[in-house]
Amino acid sequence: MNLPQQLLAAAALTAGLMTSSPAQTLTRIEPENWWVGMQEPTVQLLVQGERIAELQPQLQHAGVSLQRVTRGDSPNYLFLDLKLDAQARPGTVELRFEREGKTVLTHGYPLLARAPGSAQRQGFGPRDAIYLIVPDRFAKGGTAGDTAQGLREGPNRSAPGGRHGGDLAGMRQHLNYVAAMGFTQIWPTPLTENDAASYSYHGYASTDFYKIDPRLGSREDYLALAREAGAKGIGLIQDIVLNHIGANHWWMRDPPTRDWVNRWPGYTETNHARTTLQDPYASTSDRRRFADGWFSPNMPDLNQRQPLLANYLIQMSIWWVETAGLSGLRTDTYSYSDRDFLARWSQRLLKEYPQLNMVGEEWSPHPAIVSYWQRGKRNHDGYVSNMPGLMDFPLHGALLAALSESDGHDSGFTKLYEALAHDFVYPDPARLVLFPGNHDTPRIYSLLHQDLALYKMAMAYIATTRRIPQFFYGDEVLLQSPRQRDDGAVRGDFPGGWQGDAVNAFTGAGLSPAQREAQDFMRRLLNWRRQSRAVHEGALMQFAPEQGLYVFFRYLPGDAAKVMVVLNKNSTDTPLDTRRFSEMLSPSSVGTDVLTGARHELGQMLRVPARAALVLEVR
Repeated sequence: MNLPQQLLAAAALTAGLMTSSPAQTLTRIEPENWWVGMQEPTVQLLVQGERIAELQPQLQHAGVSLQRVTRGDSPNYLFLDLKLDAQARPGTVELRFEREGKTVLTHGYPLLARAPGSAQRQGFGPRDAIYLIVPDRFAKGGTAGDTAQGLREGPNRSAPGGRHGGDLAGMRQHLNYVAAMGFTQIWPTPLTENDAASYSYHGYASTDFYKIDPRLGSREDYLALAREAGAKGIGLIQDIVLNHIGANHWWMRDPPTRDWVNRWPGYTETNHARTTLQDPYASTSDRRRFADGWFSPNMPDLNQRQPLLANYLIQMSIWWVETAGLSGLRTDTYSYSDRDFLARWSQRLLKEYPQLNMVGEEWSPHPAIVSYWQRGKRNHDGYVSNMPGLMDFPLHGALLAALSESDGHDSGFTKLYEALAHDFVYPDPARLVLFPGNHDTPRIYSLLHQDLALYKMAMAYIATTRRIPQFFYGDEVLLQSPRQRDDGAVRGDFPGGWQGDAVNAFTGAGLSPAQREAQDFMRRLLNWRRQSRAVHEGALMQFAPEQGLYVFFRYLPGDAAKVMVVLNKNSTDTPLDTRRFSEMLSPSSVGTDVLTGARHELGQMLRVPARAALVLEVR
């Protein structure tokens, strides 16, 4: 939806509220608008107002019918199922609410036209490089966060866990930097309102699923970000939390039904035992505690088995895709939600957007656990998932081990080689998202003991292996953190994002030589990657590590051009007999270093520089 359409929807809501009588009010309708021409012809409206359940809703509109009215346990909610026939056209549907045959409340509900090509939108994929941003910590461009604006927590940049004031305006102002670095997708951590007394900046405890947190900006600012990013060839991925809400969500004051959240006799926290859902020996109590236990006392656990809530979450997700023109969704704490709901949720999204991509967070080191959730997997228990992709925590862990350990039969590069060999358990490994780190993990440069050579190997591997690469803001300028989890430090401020910063990574002013080298390395690598079909679409062949060297190729069958990647952890230049790679190379093959332009004859022997990553385009 474009900005004029958004304003039309808001105006219609205001007009609807103005028609209510003093004795009867309508507080909200969600979703606040819908579209004609969706694959699913029904939309379910949550209607909230004082004692609204006492009223009888009615409507008369060409192509639109009221199929069902559902009342919850609270008298302050109605759920209206509207069916939109093929004849339905964009316009305003007048909803009437009656008592004893007399209309006491009316509301104009907007039905909008979909943007051209909306259903056929292309989601993010292996062609892309994702830039993960914590908006509060990236750049301050406006005044939105200068006050709490009626919310519980105001700005406090001096506190590691406080709100530092980064906002949507700051992200918009630095889109040229993002594009110049070679990133093609932005994934901001959640942007919806998080009204908590402390630690609200991260966004993962929403208190209003349809409202952008005013300390970050407005909905119009978000839509402007989407438009401006799209104009620069950058897609937008929205981070959505289906599993839980914040304790101050407006639902918690008056839940629509008694079973809206999972409740226990006393506070019960999830056991985080992810394997219980696949474990043939797991106890029922352990499974229930994993799925229904709360993440924290401040994060009530939603009950997606409640059909009204399930519909709400599905429609909310679709609403944001359609409204903001998203290229994908990232779903937090994916497996913690009810798994049957997750199958329906992803199926419905793909019904509306067959090419949309979605990636779920399943924080497990085991490929068998992660693969369980990917679309196309034939699971032992018959579970059918519809999720296109997952975060690749197993390969992430193997990469860190490979670069941190000495090489042996079961250590170092062997771990990386064998982890990739487990791709046979995934229906579509190219749809997994691989990362050097994220907002929940220590910074990659710190984990590698501030070793620039190892850092470059990690980045080269992530950019060239058969995955969708995701990088964390500030990794390109070697931001650091403790080597143990410390969220406030990991999510440090991006240098130059605030007026008066001594260092400005956007312009390069004040960066150390190592930071400049890393930033230039990433810029060259990712901009080359943007045009490499072999990396985007190609198969992969790897060779068992030998003598501190690990080699793999990306290639398109039948195409002589390919990419050769060599990682060398040795402290000296190391000879590599390329005749071993006769399946990929010929005696006349020549490789061009994509970062330096240097040419290497690959007929027999290649001298690999000490502690280096070579990425060669081979002809």
